[in-house]
Amino acid sequence: MDLVAKAAQTFSSQPAIITDERRWSFADLDDDTACIAAAFEANGIRRGDIVAFVAPNSTALVLALMALMRMGAVAAPVNHRFPESHIEGVIARLNPAMTLDATALEAFVAAALALTNASFSAATEMERPVSIIHTSASSGKPKAAMHSFSNHYYSAKGSGENLPFGPGDCWLLSLPLYHVGGYSMLYKCLIDGGALAVPAPEASLAESLVRFPVTHLSLVPTQLYRMLQTDGGPESLRSLKALLLGGSAVSAPLLREAIRERVPLYLTYGSTEMSTQVTTSPSPVTEVQGDSGVVLPYREVAISPDGEILVKGECLFMGYLDDDGLRTARDSEGWFHTGDMGELSEDARLNVLGRKDNMFISGGENIHPEEIEKALTSIEGIEEAVVVPVPDAEYGMKPVAWIKAQNDAPDDAAITARLKSRLGRLKTPVALHRVQEWQTLIGSAKIDRGWYKRSL
Repeated sequence: MDLVAKAAQTFSSQPAIITDERRWSFADLDDDTACIAAAFEANGIRRGDIVAFVAPNSTALVLALMALMRMGAVAAPVNHRFPESHIEGVIARLNPAMTLDATALEAFVAAALALTNASFSAATEMERPVSIIHTSASSGKPKAAMHSFSNHYYSAKGSGENLPFGPGDCWLLSLPLYHVGGYSMLYKCLIDGGALAVPAPEASLAESLVRFPVTHLSLVPTQLYRMLQTDGGPESLRSLKALLLGGSAVSAPLLREAIRERVPLYLTYGSTEMSTQVTTSPSPVTEVQGDSGVVLPYREVAISPDGEILVKGECLFMGYLDDDGLRTARDSEGWFHTGDMGELSEDARLNVLGRKDNMFISGGENIHPEEIEKALTSIEGIEEAVVVPVPDAEYGMKPVAWIKAQNDAPDDAAITARLKSRLGRLKTPVALHRVQEWQTLIGSAKIDRGWYKRSL
């Protein structure tokens, strides 16, 4: 399937991409990406070749990714925030046929759009590989996850069946294209006919919401927290049709504040390996809840005997790209083991308990740090928390917590008393440490839990 050509036939003059300088219709998108695809072919790129990009979000990157999708090459957007040595390692492992940084990409696209002959060979196979997206590497080296066109297509299709996004709508590209949540936006736009707003790299989220006619927005909890503290932020979020919130656990205070501000919030759970969303709220959240919504179409979810979340379906990626080629990550029954622990209700709602590799045993009981972190952030004044185990002679392990708190947060003694009342003595941290800023993973906003384990 040539998805860009199909979108041009279906939505024609409807806006597809909106920037500060210009609006592209779907017909314009068809023309321009054809020129760029022809330029890639002229530079020796063939079906199945890998093209790496080390660049921030831009219109040029959006167009190039769509062009590669059309011609059957494999796009590998790389986190440009990684240190140079880290980027070099990632590129070496990918061994791409072409690598473009931000400057080279802009020049390549500009030259391509000046072409008069836009002839190229379109790929139509559903199972062709189209992308390599690296995992966030919460533990260890990032893994290169390869996806097929079919994976992304059915991921977006199932998302749209739950949360409509059509002509007249506009989704802000607020997540980086080197993350699966950002890359997946290209398919939502092309399948459902909504527009994609591409802000300048230096533009703030608040500015972008004012500048563009945004109706849909994807955020991680940290971004939502900051928007709710920004002048005019709650009002701009309230005017949306939908705000999709995922990427990490959502604290009860943040959820309560968003509900109080009447933000049309949809909670979601997903992964790189499942081409983004697995479960999502079927309607805006109106009360603090423990689940991450219902299982979306084209996905299957099961819970293993030890409580691990298993997933499969049309959205499950092709495998990890290693030095020896593509490595499958499915068990004998086709399930992918997520490493997350959870519970699935009879009505297909998923409650994520935490990471399997974060769990530890204290006094013979399984302890999920995420449960303690949720209890901590439910206390007024505590914004974020991280809990890790520390060796204990009697219990084997005991929890220790780091918290980021406001000035009016309770003192340590009051926090400890609240936790003992709610969780019991065994799950109450034996020490509380307050931080101003978090240690984060390289090139990411995610907290580096391993750093806090090693610091003990």
